[in-house]
Amino acid sequence: MDQSVRKVLTALNDAGFEAYVVGGSVRDLLMRREPHDYDLTTAARPEEIRRIVAKQGWHTAAIRGERFAVTVLVVDGKVIETATFRGESYGGDSHRPERVWYADSLREDVLRRDFTVNAMAMDKDGHLYDYVNGRNDVKKKRLVTVGEPQRRFREDALRLFRACRFAGQLDFQPVKELQRAMPAAFDRVSGLSLERVVSEIDRLLVTPAAYKGLDILVRSGLGDCSCRQKVNGVYLPVPILPELSHLPQTPQSRPFHAYDAWVHTLAVVAHTPPSLTVRYSALFHDVAKGLLGIRGRHDGRLTDYGHDACGAAMAVDILRRWQKSPDLIRRVSWLVKTHMKFHYFSNTGQGDLHKWLRREAQQGPFKRTAELMEAVEQATALACADIIGCGRAAAETAGTAEFGRFLADLACQMPVSTRDLAYDRRLPSHCGKLTGNCLKNLLLRVQSNELDNDAETLFQAAEKWLKRQEKAET
Repeated sequence: MDQSVRKVLTALNDAGFEAYVVGGSVRDLLMRREPHDYDLTTAARPEEIRRIVAKQGWHTAAIRGERFAVTVLVVDGKVIETATFRGESYGGDSHRPERVWYADSLREDVLRRDFTVNAMAMDKDGHLYDYVNGRNDVKKKRLVTVGEPQRRFREDALRLFRACRFAGQLDFQPVKELQRAMPAAFDRVSGLSLERVVSEIDRLLVTPAAYKGLDILVRSGLGDCSCRQKVNGVYLPVPILPELSHLPQTPQSRPFHAYDAWVHTLAVVAHTPPSLTVRYSALFHDVAKGLLGIRGRHDGRLTDYGHDACGAAMAVDILRRWQKSPDLIRRVSWLVKTHMKFHYFSNTGQGDLHKWLRREAQQGPFKRTAELMEAVEQATALACADIIGCGRAAAETAGTAEFGRFLADLACQMPVSTRDLAYDRRLPSHCGKLTGNCLKNLLLRVQSNELDNDAETLFQAAEKWLKRQEKAET
């Protein structure tokens, strides 16, 4: 246990109050993982906690409302949330409790929590307090609600998404009773905010077993639900992920694919690095497969010509309604749109790579060479995962990875902006107010392979360009 946390527990105990580490940090300690953070629960009330904190010379960062009885401490530079034992009841709100009260015991406090693996407590000496069989569920790697699952989900509909996230984060399997209970709370999802739902999906996507949580999200029908967003004082429904619901029923052409479109998508996600950008690209790379106007048949085989461009447009629509940043939207769209072209270049050895990179530098969503290089590296990761996700026994990615490194080296030499040109101070001193126009000319010539991107070459080319301008004026 972290020594700063132990200090707080000891101070609370010495003042006569029960105090425990509770929740995910206890679970992580049992799994021999380093807790990301520590939450404490105690019999002490907020005013008593503040008095103990002041006596110890610690800092109170914030009081998040007496209603929730949470005090945020900063001890040795570590932020520690300390909550008073509490009970709660739910009403019309889909996420927040209607009533919160101080509880008399640790047992009452933990019995209000979501899943058994998050409802254990530990004292400063490492003694475990487990009223819900959480330790056994950790051992068996299963996700179980505290109490009746339907009731737990209807209390707080965000727990539906937390179940998906914890399946991915912990690599646990939800028990059948939990999964069967989920649809009974779907009507409550409409009261959840878009921000909270998307935050849970973001966190799920970068977990070690994200494919597990995504499979629950889609197959349960949770992705077909809508949450809400407040616009000009009015709540509007926002669809979550209905675009994925057709994929489990979408077969793919054999022998190129061993799986249907959804299992293939999950396999690709599973084999990409835990980058939110790459994982979103993996999730959406085949989202258009099977759709009307895309699904066809050629020589007796199923085809999905144009699914890359259509999928990129669908990814844009999804991420825009989720209020994602323009930079993320542009990059994910580019990766989805490009993934088949990347395979073509890699597998056939055909195509003019320099011409393609020049077009991407001039017309693509990139502002600097570094962005183009990063995108090529992400496209390589997606392509390698796509190959593995096809499920073929002879799948081999070494050649694709090597091609990706070669393409990244080419991208490194392709300036996207005039700021990527390697000119020195001689050039603007010589060109004066015409520097901007000169650099634009040089950028096009370097992109076209007419000039090397080094200071001396650029300066000499600038001198000649300036003389031509002067001659044209006379």
